Order: sequence, then C-alpha cells, then structure tokens
Amino acid sequence: METIDYITPIVDDPHDYGTIAAANSISDIYAMGARPLFALNLVGFPLGCLSLTVLRDVLRGGAAKMAEAGIPIIGGHTVNDPEPKYGLAVTGVVHPGRVWTNAGARLGDRLVLTKPLGSGVITTAAKREQAPEGALAEAVAVMATLNKTAAEIGARHDIHACTDVTGFGFLGHLHEMTAGSGVGAVLRCSAVPLLSHALELAAEGFAPGGTHRNRDALGDAVRWAPGIGEAQQLVLYDAQTSGGLLFALPASDAQALVAALRAAGIAAAEVGETVPGPGGEIEVLP
Repeated sequence: METIDYITPIVDDPHDYGTIAAANSISDIYAMGARPLFALNLVGFPLGCLSLTVLRDVLRGGAAKMAEAGIPIIGGHTVNDPEPKYGLAVTGVVHPGRVWTNAGARLGDRLVLTKPLGSGVITTAAKREQAPEGALAEAVAVMATLNKTAAEIGARHDIHACTDVTGFGFLGHLHEMTAGSGVGAVLRCSAVPLLSHALELAAEGFAPGGTHRNRDALGDAVRWAPGIGEAQQLVLYDAQTSGGLLFALPASDAQALVAALRAAGIAAAEVGETVPGPGGEIEVLP
C-alpha cells in the first residue's frame, strides 16, 4: 500500500517541523495495520528566501523520525515553492485479510484514543506568542511521537476499525468511521484526553480556522448534552496534526487494550462506544 502526506510549517523550529511532518506522513500506514517499508521525501522550499541550512534541518528531522520507524528514505523530489512544505510518500505492506479500515466498526464496540487532543489550539496560540510556558513543547512531543507502538499493540487485539486523527479533528474522523460503518456513537467528553492548556486556550479564542471548518462541516451530526461548554466542543473539533489512533473494538477487549497501551507509556483512554442509530450520528455526554 501507498500513502502520501505533507504539511506546511506549524512550528518555527525546522528540525521539529521535519519530525512532526514525518510522523504525520507515516501515520496512515500504521492506521491501516500495515508495516512501513521505505519512504520518499516531498519538499517545497522557497529558494533564495530561506537559508539552505533550514532545509537541511527539516530533512534531518524527517530522516531521524524515519530511522526511528526503522525504514530508509530512498529518494524524493524538491520544488521551488514560496511556501515551505514537507512530507513523505510511504510504502507499506499488510496481509489483505488483516487490513484495518475506518469502516468496520460494529454495534457495541468501544472507542479507544491513543493521543490527547488540542495541538491545533496550542500551535495557533504559539504562533501568536500566547502559549503558556511548556505548552508548545508538550504539543511538539505528542505530534512527533510515532503511532508505531500503538499500532503494534493494537495488532494483538481484535480491532474492528481504525483511523488516525488529523485535519478533520477527532469528531470528524469519528463521524467518518461511524458513517462508513452504519452505526452511531456516544462519547463521554470528560474521558477524552487533552493536552495541557488546550481548554483554556480554546476558551481564549485560539482555535485555528480548520477547527471551525470542522464544526461547520459536521453540522447536526453531533449532538451536545447541556452543560458542555464552547471550549470543550472546540477541542473535540480541533484540527490535529499527527494525532493518535482511534480504535473500535469489542467491549470485552477494550480494557486490556487500554492497559497495554498505558503500560507502554501511551496516554490512551476509552472515550465512548458505538450505538444503534443513523450512521455517523454522534452524541456527546459530559
């Protein structure tokens, strides 16, 4: 299988940008239960506007992350572009009978998320120099973390469906999963893991444009219980970069999966379940 992704800079540090972009690019391979084999660099760079040392650091960040994933970068392509862009095309392999899709969830499945939300809110605040001390570093560490370990642990369990959480936000990707599976979902807002300061920054208006577009796109597909505030809603819609995996699996296996993920240092949580109803409808409870 093949996947491709690239992003514009979301942080100022070129090396961090490279590692995040690389982790983001390989995430689709892990979300399908596949094993990556090799990758190709894809670069847009403003020649004459930025020093080539910046490009070098971006590529070093990407190379380090692919080395952590255990695969080589065997080539790539670079174009002169007024806006920097970096990502990779990744080739992976998986047995046809073991592919995870985002459309296989079943009634009564539990939903398990492997990374906290809020990276869009925090990077937006950081761009405006309003992020509290340590908030951006935490977000960078989460975004730069590969979904490799989470996928490997997931493969030992009875996963019915999986997706990674990226630009469409947690609710957008959950909607896609449940719509494709013909089921609804109920979430417990308080169970969803969040990055430190995400709620307070959302309340201060730092949600990016993509987050608001996600909310507009989902419309009436999401029903909110009384008492869930605007900031809580925004972080569940928040457009993520290199977010975690969202698993759907039988209730009988969910606790064991969460325990195994946490034992490996992954901040996983069971956040809800699939229910009867129109496919794609999501009810969020406190």
